[in-house]
Amino acid sequence: MQADGIQADGAPSLRRRLWWLICGRFVGVAVLLLLYLRLGGQADAHWLHRPLAVGLTALAASVLYALVLRFTRVGLAVQAGVQLCADILLVSWLVAVGGDLHSPFVALYIVIIALASIFLGVRGALVSSVGCATGYTAVMLGIGFGWFNTGGEAGAGLTTTLASTTGLYDVAFLFVGLLAAQLAVRQSRADVQLIEATHALTNLRALHERIVESIRSGVVTTDLQGRIYTCNAAAEEITSYTADALRGQEASILFGPLAGRIEESLRAAEEDQLSPRYEADCLTPDGLRIRLGYTISPLAGERGNKTSGLVITFQDLTHVRALEETSRRQDRLAAVGRVAAGIAHEVRNPLAAMRGAIQVLRSDVDGDSAQAELMEIILRESDRLNRIITDFLTYARPRRGELTETDVREPLRETFTLLRHSPETRAEHVIEEDYPEEPVRGLADGAALRQVFWNLARNALSAMPEGGRLRVELRHVPPNRFRIIFTDTGRGMSPEQVERLFEPFSSSTTGGTGLGLSIVYQIIRDHGGTINVRSREGHGTTIIIELPEKQN
Repeated sequence: MQADGIQADGAPSLRRRLWWLICGRFVGVAVLLLLYLRLGGQADAHWLHRPLAVGLTALAASVLYALVLRFTRVGLAVQAGVQLCADILLVSWLVAVGGDLHSPFVALYIVIIALASIFLGVRGALVSSVGCATGYTAVMLGIGFGWFNTGGEAGAGLTTTLASTTGLYDVAFLFVGLLAAQLAVRQSRADVQLIEATHALTNLRALHERIVESIRSGVVTTDLQGRIYTCNAAAEEITSYTADALRGQEASILFGPLAGRIEESLRAAEEDQLSPRYEADCLTPDGLRIRLGYTISPLAGERGNKTSGLVITFQDLTHVRALEETSRRQDRLAAVGRVAAGIAHEVRNPLAAMRGAIQVLRSDVDGDSAQAELMEIILRESDRLNRIITDFLTYARPRRGELTETDVREPLRETFTLLRHSPETRAEHVIEEDYPEEPVRGLADGAALRQVFWNLARNALSAMPEGGRLRVELRHVPPNRFRIIFTDTGRGMSPEQVERLFEPFSSSTTGGTGLGLSIVYQIIRDHGGTINVRSREGHGTTIIIELPEKQN
């Protein structure tokens, strides 16, 4: 427990109270002076024996107190004590000039004791009560012995009344002082308890905030209409949106349409059922599409009996879905590998025999005849069928190339040099290359990397039939990886096309076999790398490849 109200409240609070005390004293004295003058009071030769002198002195003292409080560094407790002592002297002076044993101004002593308990605590209340009793007793003795030339009643005959009145008031002052001290003790205890409760509440709130910020799942709170008003750090990290950018936005910016799902989740909560789990695609500010899995829970109000909002917790499922897709591709690849050898023998050998037979027959046919044209079509289609089988076998049973130290800039430069001279490149195509000056070395199969770069570059050109910009960048990525970025300004792809992009025999815009990008995916995976695609219809496509860098 703190016995001093100053310590409990702190310096800023005491300073503010002192300003209120000075202003209140000034206004109160000014009002009393105006009333005195209006009722006929005036200065005369004995003006020092008039209440007017006391009032003017109190006003001047208030101005002095304000200047001291504003421009000096004297302790606040000292200033409060000095002001209250001066108030006791002024009130005693005011009672003395009245010359009345029952002056109404005696009540001001009670006010001083109360103020002392507020500003100086228990000790201040007791000391001020003793001071008031001493000042009042001195004034009464002066009146009784005629020390004050006040014009009031004095002299013999008042001794008994004087003694009884003085004793009664002194006891009253001391009793008020004891009561004020007791109230100060209780107030001090209440202040301490309030401060402790405030600190506990602040610590609890800080703990809750740290818990929410430490959760690795995204947490978003909304009102019942789905407008976001808070989110944690994990939500910012997952979605790449800042809290300021999300605040006030509809939650559909992250999770798509929510009206039906909110109703379903609230109904499940009312029935004490598990909250349904949903998934949605979220488009980040930089155009990356991520997969979110989320649940919606009601946010209880302060009394706990009414829903005041919603809490949406979510996780990034993009990597999980990518792993599932990789697993499905591996399953399909395993199935393909089991029949690859049989397809090679069952299809390729008869195809070679048919091609040989057609070539023999064609040699006996006139080159300009319809039969020769039909045989040419057969030979061309057999070549195309052979390419399909070759790509299929490459995908199903890829050649294990030898990984050697390679400066990745070289296969990129060679690929784009060939691309610039390719008939697929038109004048409307702009090709840009951006490589670091220092070598970027990795353990790689140079021929396989050229195949990857060639497939990606040709696909980019085919997506820009009317021209556009194809840009390739090579960058170091800490700690020990490098990144290759292909960016085009072509037609772009829908989310469904992006999802199926690396599947074998998916629809192809190049007129090929539909295995080129599947082989690209497999080569990158065999090199211990990753490949990701960002694309929006009408806004082009960005393909990002990351591979491990060779350690020195």
